Amino acid sequence: MAGSPSASSLFVQRVVIGVGDMAVSNNAQVILSTYALGSCIGVVAYDSVGKVGGLLHLMLPDAGISAEKAAQQPAMFATTGLPLLFRAMSGLKAERHRVRILVVGGAGMLAGSDPFRIGERNTAMTLEILRAQGLSVTHQQVGGSINRTVHLEVGSGAVDLKTPVGGSQFTLAA
Repeated sequence: MAGSPSASSLFVQRVVIGVGDMAVSNNAQVILSTYALGSCIGVVAYDSVGKVGGLLHLMLPDAGISAEKAAQQPAMFATTGLPLLFRAMSGLKAERHRVRILVVGGAGMLAGSDPFRIGERNTAMTLEILRAQGLSVTHQQVGGSINRTVHLEVGSGAVDLKTPVGGSQFTLAA
């Protein structure tokens, strides 16, 4: 019947990643999603050969401000969350040299001047850590003053990036 959902679409599972959290999957029926990235950074990583995807929603650049919080919630910080993301993906047989990365968020969300520059600092730290690890960013949409929502289809590597003024779709598959 036209318009009926396919059998496989009935079993799609959306995993929502909250602030300071992370998820990885090698299940082709999973969509990893995070919403309203403002000054936070979303790091989406995908290995198209292993069909492994990961999404990290980090909140702050450096875990050094609270070792206790970093131990409880390492995905909250770029310095602890990024290594955690790539270790978890490796555990699902992703290989670093095949991983393609999207970095999104890092907006300046405060009206007027932002003395803390959290979005800017999150972006700089994230990119610095990725470079130091020998990982290159395939796509990036950072800065500005708008929030962003991102979805990754693990089975295909398709990314849906949405903003209040529009959106874009692309793939992280090689």
